Amino acid sequence: MRAGKTRFVELERCKDMKNNIVLIGMPGVGKSTIGVILAKELGYDFVDADLVIQKKTGKLLKDIIATEGIDGFRRIENEVNASLEVQHSVIATGGSVIYGKEAMEHLSMIGEIVYLKLDLPHLEKRLGNLKCRGVVIRDDQTLADLMNERTPLYEKYAQYIIDEEGKDIEGTLEELLVTLQSHE
Repeated sequence: MRAGKTRFVELERCKDMKNNIVLIGMPGVGKSTIGVILAKELGYDFVDADLVIQKKTGKLLKDIIATEGIDGFRRIENEVNASLEVQHSVIATGGSVIYGKEAMEHLSMIGEIVYLKLDLPHLEKRLGNLKCRGVVIRDDQTLADLMNERTPLYEKYAQYIIDEEGKDIEGTLEELLVTLQSHE
């Protein structure tokens, strides 16, 4: 009986810890924009993981990539995301967070993972110069290559997938809220 009670307490503790919403997806899908609005709707705090990285390093993302390289940036991104300690927050992650195993395990423990999915033609319209945006992309990669590489990882970690095709911000937000409420 005691073991059962302990297990129940642990489950309740985990349930209490998992009170965040984590947005993942390609750069330009609107994780930060939608995240801010979602946080206001829910009365949550908003955390932009890229800004946390910049604050902790004292450098812009593009400068971190330039000085540390892609692997160095991913290591920093993994460490920062794996150490986020927030509650009742919407967390907008960088598009490359899914490469960090420790980060994704941690984020999965503290929140519901939502993949904001957008097709390539719409993504290309939204994005300008990828290097200026601090997008983690190799010199030999196209946006299509990057999307093909990342999509299976987004789908692997996502508990919910919100397809943004044909939706504006309000439409995406509405579907996201309905999805989250139906799974409470």
